[in-house]
Amino acid sequence: MARLSIADALKSAIAEEMRRDQSVFCIGEDEDIPGGMGGAFTVTKGLADEFGFKRVINTPISEILIAGVCVGAGMAGMRPVADLQYGDFLFCMMDQLVNQAAKMCYMSGGKVHVPMVMRAPCGASNRGAQHAQSLESYFTHVPGLKVICPSTAYDAKGLMKQAIRDDDPVIVFEHKLLYGSKRKEKDAIDTSGEVPADDYTIPFGKAAIRREGKNITIVANLLMSYKAQEAAISLAKEGIDCEVIDPRTLVPFDYETVVESVRKTGRLLIVHEDNYNCGWGAQLAAYFAEHEIFLLDAPIGRVAAYDTPIPFSPPLESYVIPSKERIEEAARALMKA
Repeated sequence: MARLSIADALKSAIAEEMRRDQSVFCIGEDEDIPGGMGGAFTVTKGLADEFGFKRVINTPISEILIAGVCVGAGMAGMRPVADLQYGDFLFCMMDQLVNQAAKMCYMSGGKVHVPMVMRAPCGASNRGAQHAQSLESYFTHVPGLKVICPSTAYDAKGLMKQAIRDDDPVIVFEHKLLYGSKRKEKDAIDTSGEVPADDYTIPFGKAAIRREGKNITIVANLLMSYKAQEAAISLAKEGIDCEVIDPRTLVPFDYETVVESVRKTGRLLIVHEDNYNCGWGAQLAAYFAEHEIFLLDAPIGRVAAYDTPIPFSPPLESYVIPSKERIEEAARALMKA
């Protein structure tokens, strides 16, 4: 076991898979150049020292190029792991991701696979509207893409190794304030934890119960899973016992774990940093409305970012992004419903 940050856990996973499989390679902007950071958040720093620049490929600032290389390489039998400086730049590669990578297996009758991993830093961190979005819901809507959201170092390594070995395209959303990298972020959270040195993977579609409780089920991913746990500690002092579930993967989604929790609590609160309108929590709410409505003792609650571009002003950003206090307020309202 070693105590690693999420950034170092991701690096460990990528390095181990590159040693295990010669078809795995890294590609992206500033992956590992002299004097560089190793991607925007240090995850790939030092990989070229071991694997060389034929397998750690630095590109121009051209996301459409990165995506095209990944799709073509994946179809040819390679396993690319791409790194975007900011997840917002996924919009520059939408045709390759949505019309090519996601559909190629289906269109070829299962003969052609695109085993590519696209790493995308997400979340607000005082960088303004074009570098702060939580984009998970755009891609949960696309059949053929898998979407994962690791929020602990243990999960980051296990899910990344699973993603690299998967024969389908996987988008990995990594919150900027959870990396714990040498690039210090204001308001960052220390997410370092014990990570096995031995090989392990975490299967997609299996949520993690971060805290057990009996009154309210809170489902929250990435940074919001930590804010939900903080809120649960405060609410416990008021006699409100919250169970906090981190889905870890959004596609596939572990509905069963959430259903079993709500069967016990009778109340469901969904928290994410994505926008309220059509965020991934809306799908979870719709699932319960359609399939499990009789388990509920109160209306489903949602806490999300307000439907506005993320402000650059730190006080306004803090207002738009869900806070511990907003989660507590929503939980109290559910208990009174």
